Amino acid sequence: MLKASRRTTGRVVATLLTAGLAAVSLTACGAGGGGTAAPGSASDLDAALEAGGELTYWTWTPSGEAQAEAFMKEYPNVKVTVVNAGTATDEYTKLQNAITAGSGAPDVAQIEYYALQQFALSDGLLDLGGYGFGDLEGDYTASTWGAVNLNGGIYGLPQDSGPMVMIYNKAVFDQFGLTVPTTWDDYIAQAKKLTAADPSKFITNDAGDPGFTQPLIWQAGGQPYTTDGTNVTIDLQDAGSTQFADMWNQLLEPGLLSDIPTWSDDWYKALGNGTISTIITGAWMPGILESSVPEGAGNWRVAPLPSYDGSAATAENGGSAQSVIKQSKNPALAAAFLKWLNNSESSIDVFLGSGGFPSTTAQLEDPAFVGATSEYFGGQDVNKVLVEASQNVVEGWQYLPFQVYANSVFPDTVGQAYANRTDLNAGLQAWQDNLVDYGNAQGFTVNK
Repeated sequence: MLKASRRTTGRVVATLLTAGLAAVSLTACGAGGGGTAAPGSASDLDAALEAGGELTYWTWTPSGEAQAEAFMKEYPNVKVTVVNAGTATDEYTKLQNAITAGSGAPDVAQIEYYALQQFALSDGLLDLGGYGFGDLEGDYTASTWGAVNLNGGIYGLPQDSGPMVMIYNKAVFDQFGLTVPTTWDDYIAQAKKLTAADPSKFITNDAGDPGFTQPLIWQAGGQPYTTDGTNVTIDLQDAGSTQFADMWNQLLEPGLLSDIPTWSDDWYKALGNGTISTIITGAWMPGILESSVPEGAGNWRVAPLPSYDGSAATAENGGSAQSVIKQSKNPALAAAFLKWLNNSESSIDVFLGSGGFPSTTAQLEDPAFVGATSEYFGGQDVNKVLVEASQNVVEGWQYLPFQVYANSVFPDTVGQAYANRTDLNAGLQAWQDNLVDYGNAQGFTVNK
C-alpha cells in the first residue's frame, strides 16, 4: 500500500485499459489484495524454504522455465509452476481481474516498471520490506531500484534493465558515408543525408509508441508526471517534453522516419535488408536482434544514445521486476523464491544465458561480462557500451499511477500527430488533456 495515500485511495478506482480489452478496475486499498498479513522477518524466508510448498509464477521472460527448474533442483521441497499468462498488458488484465476477484492470482508475477506503481496503488502487491529486502538496495542500479521502491514500500525486485543505446547498421553507414552521431542534431543531419541519397532508406522507424517517446523525454530531463499519493501533476509541455517534440518533429514532419510498426514482420525485414539503419532502444535489444535478424550478422554495432547536448545522458526503455502478489497463501515462500530469482548468482546466470541484460551491479561490474565480445556485432565488446549507458541514466523520472491506461490512449492522441506528420507538441497536449480528465474521473486529484 502506498502509505501517503492510505486515507484517500478508498475512493480511487483507476482502470487498466488495453487496446481491444475491457476495462478492469483497480480496487481500493484492502478491498482486493487477498487479506494477507504483513510479512514477518528475513528469517522466515529460510524457514519457508525448509518447509517447502507450491508456488505459481507468471512470466513471459524466455528464461522463466529454466530458472524455475534450477530453483527446484536447489530446493526440492518446493514446486514452482510457471505460467505464461501473456506479455505485458495481456498479463496485467488477467492479474488485475484476479486481484479484484480476490482469487486466482499467482504467488509471483512479472510486472514492467511502468506498471508497477499502478498495481501497488491497488493494494495488490506485498510490501517486502519486512523480509529485509531493503538491505538489497546496493545490489541494483539506482534507476531500477527506484522503480520498485515506492513511497517507502518495496514492491518487487528488479530483474532486467533497459538503458537506452543506439544500434546502427555499420554496413549502411559505410555505404552512404554516414558518421555515428553523438547529438540529436547530428542524428537529424545523418537522416537527411541518408534519405536524400536513397529515398527508400530511413535512419529509423517510429509509428508512434509511448515506450519510445517517454524515454526520450526522460533523457531530456523532462518530468511530466509527479505523484504524491493520489495527487498527480501532469505537464507534457514541460521543458523536456517540448525539447523532445521540437527535435523529433524535424524527422517526423519531413518524412524522414519509416512508419513501419516496431515488432512487425516488415520491421524485422527492414532491419535485415538495411531499409532501417538504426534502432533507438534498450539494452535488451542486442540479444533479440541476434536471434531474430540472422542476415544482419556482422553489420550491426552498438553506440551510446545521441543526446541533446553531447553528454552521456540516457534513459531507460523497458525492463521488469518480479513481485509477490498479496493474495499469495504462502508469502514467505513466494518472497524466498523471488529473492533467489533476482538476487542469486545461479539464477542470474541462467537469465544472462538467454540474452537478458541485468539490473544487478555485481554482473554489471564483472570484467568477464563487460568484456565479452560478439561475433554478430563484428567482434565488438557490446556489453561495455550497455554497462556505461546504465551508469548514465538521468535521475528523477516517475510514471503515472495509471500508466497502463495512459499508454493505451497514446495512439488516439499523440499517435494522430504521427499519422498526419504534424506537430508532436499538439499531440502531447491532447494526450495530457485526456489523462487529466481520466485521472480526475477516477478519483485522483490531477493538476496541470
